[in-house]
Amino acid sequence: MNSKITIGKEEWCGLHDLGMPAIKARIDTGAKTSSLHAFNIRLSTEDGIEYVDFDIHPIQDNRKLIHTCRAIVIDNRYIKSSSGDKESRIVIKTNVTLNDETWEIEVTLTNRDSMGYRMLLGREAMKDRVLIDPDSSFCLGNVDEQAIAKNYKSALPKKNGLNIALLASNPKLYSNKRIIEAGEERGHKIRFINIKQCYMNISQSNPQIHYQDEELLSDIDAVIPRIKPSMTFYGCAVARQFQSMGAFCLNDFDSITRSRDKLHSLQLLSKYKIPIPVTGFADSPVNTTDIMRMVGGAPLVIKLLEGTQGKGVVLAETANAAESLINAFKSLKANILVQEFIKEADGRDIRCFVIDGKVVGSIQREAAEGEFRANLHLGGTASPVKITAQERKIAINAAKAMGLRVAGVDLIRSRTGPKVLEINSSPGLEGIEAVTEKDVAGLMIECIERTIAKRKR
Repeated sequence: MNSKITIGKEEWCGLHDLGMPAIKARIDTGAKTSSLHAFNIRLSTEDGIEYVDFDIHPIQDNRKLIHTCRAIVIDNRYIKSSSGDKESRIVIKTNVTLNDETWEIEVTLTNRDSMGYRMLLGREAMKDRVLIDPDSSFCLGNVDEQAIAKNYKSALPKKNGLNIALLASNPKLYSNKRIIEAGEERGHKIRFINIKQCYMNISQSNPQIHYQDEELLSDIDAVIPRIKPSMTFYGCAVARQFQSMGAFCLNDFDSITRSRDKLHSLQLLSKYKIPIPVTGFADSPVNTTDIMRMVGGAPLVIKLLEGTQGKGVVLAETANAAESLINAFKSLKANILVQEFIKEADGRDIRCFVIDGKVVGSIQREAAEGEFRANLHLGGTASPVKITAQERKIAINAAKAMGLRVAGVDLIRSRTGPKVLEINSSPGLEGIEAVTEKDVAGLMIECIERTIAKRKR
């Protein structure tokens, strides 16, 4: 190379060894290593050489186009992301082409769906070869993405997609529509299954699930349970039946049952030393005074065990009000928790969305005026928030304690550090996707793809 190439903060480059004539890359001198979007990563060994096969959506914001690549594995190393997380990544070597100049670079493979650009060029790949104009884009020329897409042989969804059942109650909900959309974008056959219209044949030799007019639900590869609280018992029974038939459940029935039982979930969090607000539980009104003292006195929070989305949660601001409410609930034989009130949170909490042991997005929710509950369903608002390493670890461990692959973990910031308020096994997608601008539904589908691929290997 006789002279350096001048490039902008984003450029089109070629990865011809991987069969990609053009891919849009973010130029980032703050990152040492280059990275490439990859999912469905499969490792194999031939004649003593380790290979990696992986799929990629080569065009930004186009998940219908899927391209398959193969390369030799040269390393597997831990890479620290911009959020501070360490991730084990496969490393390959490939040639990159910019402005008719081609040279070899190292690239790590990772799922970049939540990062926008399908490729990141780090400083090692550009050393002594380029000059960067950070105020410009496409110094080497822009291209028509639709024209580029025609150059890929695998422009249609893969024919060997999975049969996925979305087990829920309302097909019109934003979350359910997004999951179906994300599954179809990735070439899968995904179908909405109404829990109420399922019925089961429970037998030793041939367990079955029938649907609507005696249709037999068979050959289901995976199930995404989105079970509303009032359908927990029956919904978990249906999920359990699917599992007995060999289907993979994104959240299995045991983990959903644990998370729905507020008392049991708090006891599990306590067992695994995960911080929670001080909580009292008793069967008799005789213990009311001592329970109030146990959680620090008024003001305090009273929660119905079966309440969701902030319903059945009451703030008692005085000792007399708290005692009256507790005794009233007890006289109705309602099971309640009595919990310390974290005043310094000032009506705010943090929703961490965990998928497969990783926080993929987090938002801060703020209660409406005159309200102490931050739930969006109750008029709360959401905004971006940067969580600490401690909060990230707590959210991941809380989901792990429940056994949930997908969870919405609600944290509250107190004077003594972050505490887990609640764990949701069917977290809504609308708020998290709108605020973070991440394809969370797609990440859920890719969790299924990864897990099933591992099982097959």
